[in-house]
Amino acid sequence: MSDITKFSEEILSGYTLEGDYIVAGGAMLEGECLKDHFVKIPLRTLNRHGLIAGATGTGKTKSLQVIAEQLSNHGIPSMLMDIKGDLSGIAAASPGHKKIDERHEAIGLPFEAGVSPVEFLSLSDEKGVRLRATVSEFGPILLSKILDLTDVQSGILSVLFKYCDDNRLPLLDLNDLKKILQYATDDAGKDEIEKEYGKISSTSVSTILRKIVELESQGAERFFGETSFDVEDLLRTNDEGKGVVSILRLTDIQGKPKLFSTFMLQLLAEIYATMPEAGDLPKPKLALFIDEAHLVFNEASDALLDQIETIIKLIRSKGVGIFFITQNPTDIPDSVLSQLGLKVQHALRAFTAKDRKAIKTASENFPISDYYETDELLTTMGIGEAMVTCLNEDGIPTPLAHTLMRAPQSRMDILTNAEIDSIIKASDLISKYNKVVDRESAYEILNEKIEEYNTMLAEQEAEEERQKAEKKASSSRSRSRKEEGFLESKAARTIGKEIGNVAVRGLLGVFGVKTRRRKFF
Repeated sequence: MSDITKFSEEILSGYTLEGDYIVAGGAMLEGECLKDHFVKIPLRTLNRHGLIAGATGTGKTKSLQVIAEQLSNHGIPSMLMDIKGDLSGIAAASPGHKKIDERHEAIGLPFEAGVSPVEFLSLSDEKGVRLRATVSEFGPILLSKILDLTDVQSGILSVLFKYCDDNRLPLLDLNDLKKILQYATDDAGKDEIEKEYGKISSTSVSTILRKIVELESQGAERFFGETSFDVEDLLRTNDEGKGVVSILRLTDIQGKPKLFSTFMLQLLAEIYATMPEAGDLPKPKLALFIDEAHLVFNEASDALLDQIETIIKLIRSKGVGIFFITQNPTDIPDSVLSQLGLKVQHALRAFTAKDRKAIKTASENFPISDYYETDELLTTMGIGEAMVTCLNEDGIPTPLAHTLMRAPQSRMDILTNAEIDSIIKASDLISKYNKVVDRESAYEILNEKIEEYNTMLAEQEAEEERQKAEKKASSSRSRSRKEEGFLESKAARTIGKEIGNVAVRGLLGVFGVKTRRRKFF
């Protein structure tokens, strides 16, 4: 039996599925695509997450587009984190092209142009539905990991969250959080908090404040606040039953990885906390595509990486699949990479010794194949070709297939500004989330308490000054009375003495005794 016959049988057997699936493309051997040998991805195992990797210009963005639009066709909504701004074309139908027809003829799959329903989202000033979350929704544990706090600092944050909960102080934005930190070390609140919750280190509070300011410098203050985004709005389908593709436009925060990772981690935590356990579903409820995934991991602390790893392990039980898109698999930590069931690996480039080492490592992440020299194939694949393996319906890796990827049904280019404006104008979520809400929260309430405290201090100081002045005046009056009494007493004694002298002189005069006359006044 020839290699091509064995290969054909292995592909046809390995990709025969009972449930629903999407077609990634056609299997290739020795540079030729075998017609009707479809490389299929079962919907049942897409909650086991995935990786789309490859050097710039090899086609990984188009593979993302293909998977997302095929999921939409099966009624599965998705969220695409669009760092480079090149995913909006999924909202418009492909105009078609001769090369697309040739590719699909080789695969044995008729090409049909199509369009997916799209909602544009934004974390910043980009057009779209504004995504926000409150500080309270983050909670002290997640915030501590994002800010990379020590155990002592994390404990302080937890104590202050508890104080705010006990005293009905809503923590909505970063101003609220900074205010409670300041209040805990100011005279206005220090004694109150320490009496009930223990001593708060001013040094640790200063460190936490500095880290919050660092987060603010990347624009995080725009993300914290109301109205909080409801993850249920990611799970929508349109009237035709297609899953809505929510595109989060992030082109203006490429240089702000802290904000990006903060949002992503909060979103995953919120999805896990709010969505019910789903068990083994025939298809996922939601798919998340994280483009430029290295931005999430490059500056993440060990604590943050642990949190991401834990959530990825657990969130699949909610029926959620997460797909990382990056240039090299080594951008993803091994602890996360080992959990990714689907791998779509486009070509890598070997310009340096470090590149060659990375390619060798990447090749070891794939099932052993009798038909490919994996590390060599990784550097020789053409644009729109990829090495694909996934988990079959029993959770077993499928045969590794050098795949000619199908073309997107939608436009392989971005929308115009007018087209984007038209989609945003028709959005049902804009009115729900884009209104500015600034209700009374911890910042205003604590400012009032501080003002009351300062007023009380001022009144106490005024009372003390009044009492001092009154005491001084009383003391002055007392001295005056004593002086008057003393003078009056002395004058009376003098007058009495003089009257006595006069009387004595008068008496002596009667007896003929002469005295010298003195003037008396």
